[in-house]
Amino acid sequence: MMDSRHEGERGMEYRVALIGGGSIAVSHLEALRTMDKLKAVAVADISRERAELVAAQFGINAYTDYREMVEREKPDIAVVTLPHFLHKEASVFAAESGCHLLLEKPMALNAGECDAIIEAVRRAGVKLMVGHTQHYFAQNRAAKAMIAEGKLGKLVAINDARHVDYYRDPRPPWFFEKAKAGGGIFMNLGSHSVDKIQYLTDSRIVQVKASFSHYGPKGDVEASGLAFLRTDSGVVATVSQSGYPGGVPRNETELLFTGGMLKLLSGVSLWISEGGQYREVEVRQEEKPFVLQFRDLVRYIEEDVEPYSSMEYSRSVVAVVESMYRSHETGAEMSV
Repeated sequence: MMDSRHEGERGMEYRVALIGGGSIAVSHLEALRTMDKLKAVAVADISRERAELVAAQFGINAYTDYREMVEREKPDIAVVTLPHFLHKEASVFAAESGCHLLLEKPMALNAGECDAIIEAVRRAGVKLMVGHTQHYFAQNRAAKAMIAEGKLGKLVAINDARHVDYYRDPRPPWFFEKAKAGGGIFMNLGSHSVDKIQYLTDSRIVQVKASFSHYGPKGDVEASGLAFLRTDSGVVATVSQSGYPGGVPRNETELLFTGGMLKLLSGVSLWISEGGQYREVEVRQEEKPFVLQFRDLVRYIEEDVEPYSSMEYSRSVVAVVESMYRSHETGAEMSV
């Protein structure tokens, strides 16, 4: 493995390269330029125009081949923001090249690919965490603390609803090809719901029953669905998602307790009911999720403190979504 840090003008710092130059990469780069220990050095994208545009915006080098970028720039950390079907290939290459990794969710197309990434990372002796941003919203953290505190009694159920025009432009075409995306709205947005439920309850989903619809205007992926989930802690949950145009946008998680309710709008607000009406909970704003992610990765590298979104945890999210698809196909409840 290459030396984990380089000497720079600001002291010891990590060189970071972005594999993929889309909008998520820009969010990572905006976070990086606020951090002392991390320095963005390059971005790679198959679109030369996009790579050069992003590179010019952030004063870094542009490449069209991420392998060439890694070999020439020798980054300490690689951030993988590629389409889902390229996660395994890029992550294995970066790990074998000695890079620590921040990998965008979902970890890979399926649990088998997650296993291949995990094996490569362990063999190379580097660190990898997956960018499950649900762990870094201040509202989610506050809700998790209230669950643990037991102020509202025992948590018994969760209803998670997400409605958005999934087919709007400019979503890239690969999102609508199951072979490249792994699935539709439930693989892309449903993985956020699975992650949120597991994170809030500090448990794992072990049973799944799901049904999907496939009436989207393009592609071969599902456009809506409903899933019934059960965690190993006994909490039941529903996930309802629709990507058809014309609906009312919604991203809301309702938590039902024996003594009240919470309504969570991740990244927006948190509401509590202890007697028939909701009132907003004041939530202390923290640093932005992408900054907090990088802080956890640096701590993992330097102190070996594994983040919540570990490789094994992130694999569990993919395994739950896989089980949803198997449940839809077979009509049966599935064990994860």
